[in-house]
Amino acid sequence: MSTTGTGTIHSERQRRRRNSKRHMKSLSPSEHWGTGMNSARLTYKHSRKTLWLGLVGTLVVIVGWLWLGYAEVQKQEAEKMNPTKPVPSDAELREKLTKDQYKVTRECGTETAFHNAYWDNHKAGIYVDIITGEPLFSSLDKFDSGTGWPSFTKPIKSEDVTEKRDTSYGMERTEVRAKSSDSHLGHVFKDGPPPTGQRYSVNSTALRFIPEEKLKEEGYGKYLSLFQSQEGKNP
Repeated sequence: MSTTGTGTIHSERQRRRRNSKRHMKSLSPSEHWGTGMNSARLTYKHSRKTLWLGLVGTLVVIVGWLWLGYAEVQKQEAEKMNPTKPVPSDAELREKLTKDQYKVTRECGTETAFHNAYWDNHKAGIYVDIITGEPLFSSLDKFDSGTGWPSFTKPIKSEDVTEKRDTSYGMERTEVRAKSSDSHLGHVFKDGPPPTGQRYSVNSTALRFIPEEKLKEEGYGKYLSLFQSQEGKNP
């Protein structure tokens, strides 16, 4: 570019600056104030928009975090109570269960009367299979049989237990087993109280007790209705 062209551009820029300065000087104080206010308004609108975007973003993060937490809780509850999952192998059960639990559930053993976990348990709740977590008996059907073993008039669902003839020890008895895990639970006798007249004599070591206040936490929330309906009957 020639020196003349460069000088022309420079002169034009200087002229524009002078005109701009003259214009600003010619503005009245009120016009100067209005210009400042317009600039302030633009800044305020921009700040408010940024604030709202920040709040929306924070809300999205919080909702996402809560949803993930809820999903994780649901997953944990499903894992705690999943009777349809495969029964562990014998080797796994030997590691998972105590010596007494294995002897009772897999070798048809019998625990000592009056020296077990639930024979004198009077808390509200349900009793589940120690292996699968399948709900088997309810405290609503539990009674004191005087035998030293947990006794129930009936299971929560009759289809969740199976009965088998037992002639061991020279006696004629009916063995009770958990259907899903095929665990030995105990025996059923026809000397129980009304309304069934049956006594399910069960080994504590074959069961795990879930108190009423922890049913939801442990994944058994739907069984709370058993106790709520019972409370409704009591004046």
